[in-house]
Amino acid sequence: MTVTDIVTTTDWVRRAKDMVVPAGIFVDGEMRAAAGTRAIRTPRDGSVIGELAWAGEGDVDVAVAAARRAFDHGPWPRMHPRERGEILQAFSALVHEHRDELALLVSLEMGKPIRAAHDIELRALVRTLRYYGEIADKEHGEVTPTTDGELSLVTREPSGVVASVVSWNFPLTLAGWKFAPALAAGCAVVLKTAEQSPLSMQRVAELGAQAGLPPGVLNVLSGDGVVVGRALGLHRDVDVLTFTGSTAVGRHFLRYSADSNLKRVQLELGGKSPNIIFPDAPDLDAAADTAAWAIFFNSGEMCTAGSRLVVHRDVADQVVDRIVRTSASWAPGDPLDPTTTMGPLVDQSALDRVLGQLEEGIAAGGRVLTGGRQARPDSGGPYLEPTVVTGLGRDNLLVREELFAPVLSVLEVADEDEAVAVAGDTPYGLAAAVWTSDLGTAHRVAKRLKAGTVWVNCYEEGDLSVPFGGVKLSGFGRDKSRHALDEYTDLKTTWIAHG
Repeated sequence: MTVTDIVTTTDWVRRAKDMVVPAGIFVDGEMRAAAGTRAIRTPRDGSVIGELAWAGEGDVDVAVAAARRAFDHGPWPRMHPRERGEILQAFSALVHEHRDELALLVSLEMGKPIRAAHDIELRALVRTLRYYGEIADKEHGEVTPTTDGELSLVTREPSGVVASVVSWNFPLTLAGWKFAPALAAGCAVVLKTAEQSPLSMQRVAELGAQAGLPPGVLNVLSGDGVVVGRALGLHRDVDVLTFTGSTAVGRHFLRYSADSNLKRVQLELGGKSPNIIFPDAPDLDAAADTAAWAIFFNSGEMCTAGSRLVVHRDVADQVVDRIVRTSASWAPGDPLDPTTTMGPLVDQSALDRVLGQLEEGIAAGGRVLTGGRQARPDSGGPYLEPTVVTGLGRDNLLVREELFAPVLSVLEVADEDEAVAVAGDTPYGLAAAVWTSDLGTAHRVAKRLKAGTVWVNCYEEGDLSVPFGGVKLSGFGRDKSRHALDEYTDLKTTWIAHG
């Protein structure tokens, strides 16, 4: 069932007015007050949608202490992994049952179109919880070769208290990629929401308690990064810290680890992903339409967004012209309208920043083919037109910097070698795509690209069974798949001499 089968725009607006917005932080199995409060505004129209408890350093100490007790003395890490898995699957079922409510919270807090919030964001969280619930009891240790009279066992043990700091662009998907494998492994979690999307995870934590998570196993704090994030990074009772966000903040967490207890840090950071289209792409129209989706979906607020179109000059005009025509179908609209494909940027500061970057990039030689201006200026929200810019040098900031906006930079190339050189001319290495009908070209180019994921003749495809993460300044952690469990477990060797 899709969202358009359920309600109309009017229905969603009415639900938004009637819904009870979370007001507390979730710590030690209950909602509670915090050091302060914060009025939460929606980028839909700038209005206040609720007052939320806002954590301070003292709240961090309380939450970490609750997680520490839950891990050191509680039942969760001592349960049979099958029991943990059953609770995670019950958690998944409750999230599915409340998907309308949660989708509405996501749409209101960060502007994601309600259809995408319901059909993509909530589906991802449901599947993530189900996946890790299903494999919780299927990770085994090793018996290594020894001589007679000796036995060597290698076992995986939960690492302890995990601090998770997540970004706002996919507030439930990214959170689930962190806390679900950590819980499956037997850890206790303190999760910090992003300042811009602090509501939906508070409600999810309540559902986790209803599903059977013991008190202190999943705690959710909403607060400022410079306060709560920093306190988690420096906390000596945190054993693992996992972060999704900017490279600049990722550097801070590495420093916090060095300055505290050398906690293990897992980083999934930014990207400036190249989308390479060669003349022999199986379907140039499909490649162009997908290129438009790759940059305009979620208002371009994706670390994997295909923000650099690297296109062979023989087909550049054909591809770019179709993208420009397609951009009309991505015109920004009310995120509570089920027909809207692109909502606002996350807040006014994001819009101001991107408009300034566009001005600077155009002054340095860029030419706007479409977009580049604020949209729906009377709405009260920070909407930006889908934008395509050409004529850019490789050193232009629109090519170099992660804009986190629906802005596509077009770079023409003459051959495969130039395409690989242009694609690799970035400090990031999160994702890339190649469009070609030649299997040899696909393998050769994919191998030459320095990226955590390379898509061939598609974009943003994947499954929970495959890992996600990057290289270079895109970080080094891995979310999803069995490999994510490595981030939240420690290997122990037990050597037995038995006579």
